[in-house]
Amino acid sequence: MSDLRKRGGLLLLAVLLCAPPFYLDAFWLRVGLFAMAAAIGAVGLNLLSGTAGQLSLGHAFFLAVGAYGYVWLAGEPGPGLPPALALVLAVLLAGAAGGLFSPVAGRVRGVYLGVATLALVFLGHHVLLTADSVTGGFNGRSVPPLEAGGFAFAAGDPGLTVLGVPFGAEERLWYLGLALSALTWFTARGLLRARPGRALTALRDSETAASVMGVHVARYRSAAFVVSSMYAGLAGVLLALSFRRVVPDYFGLALSVDYLAMIVIGGLGSVAGAVAGAVFVTALPLLMTRYADQLPLVAAPGSAEGAVGPTEAARYLYGAAIVLVLLYAPDGLHGLARRVRARRRPAPPPPDAAGPPRPPAPAARAKERTP
Repeated sequence: MSDLRKRGGLLLLAVLLCAPPFYLDAFWLRVGLFAMAAAIGAVGLNLLSGTAGQLSLGHAFFLAVGAYGYVWLAGEPGPGLPPALALVLAVLLAGAAGGLFSPVAGRVRGVYLGVATLALVFLGHHVLLTADSVTGGFNGRSVPPLEAGGFAFAAGDPGLTVLGVPFGAEERLWYLGLALSALTWFTARGLLRARPGRALTALRDSETAASVMGVHVARYRSAAFVVSSMYAGLAGVLLALSFRRVVPDYFGLALSVDYLAMIVIGGLGSVAGAVAGAVFVTALPLLMTRYADQLPLVAAPGSAEGAVGPTEAARYLYGAAIVLVLLYAPDGLHGLARRVRARRRPAPPPPDAAGPPRPPAPAARAKERTP
């Protein structure tokens, strides 16, 4: 019965997630697209940091590899490959970049690995600014639209309407984002429930105990870094398709810090927690920008100097959320939701009230037969 209820809940959730393009405007669809791209990248970082216990500050570098890899492979100048093939190759390119760095990840841990991955962000930003022929330099490059089977995920066909709703770029990309997010969700959960996930969890808890149980420490560390890089590359491709233009300044240290905030707020080691944290951190500044004129102590974009803008206010808020999570809910939003569900479950009946009355003990029965 519980499996049937779970499948029904998943079906209902799928129907609800397919409905927004028919009812919401382009702003809310863009918010959802950015949140889905962030969720894909956060799931990858959570596999690395939350499950394997590897600190990484270079996640923005691998997002940039995926985004610019797709733009160069599918665009001009570049090979001009079919966009669907360019997407797959961009993800593999991000995985290859993670593979080149994986020997370092296999031998370094903790804050030392964090500093090593931090160098990737600065190195990648320098390359993006100087390799003009590939990246377009400071101004970036426009993103070729994705096409699959003759169907373009762009606003190039104004005649496409579904149930009376014109489908532009945001509406089409919404379903692409849903498909990629579902792929990320199920592959990550399957990985965590299988032997590699258990090995990574054992590695996080105790390297000595994991090695005694037969876990190859360096190999699993390297593999976790490669898989996390591939998730980041896929997130970078979806982010580029949503923005429609990629610029180097977006893929800086602030983006890596945002991803760390996502997994801490959502809950380390949890796929659902990573998605929840990504939605929170991504949507908050966009919503505050839209409603800045209605919020107290928040100035609209472009206001006088000294005023707190919506982006800065959003960073203050989720910075405070990180402090509150660390103090009162170390397992994040996912752990908090799990505890709330546990409290709402009905308490089991007391032992005396369950089942038929127990027969008397043998000593008591013998005492009753004694005249």
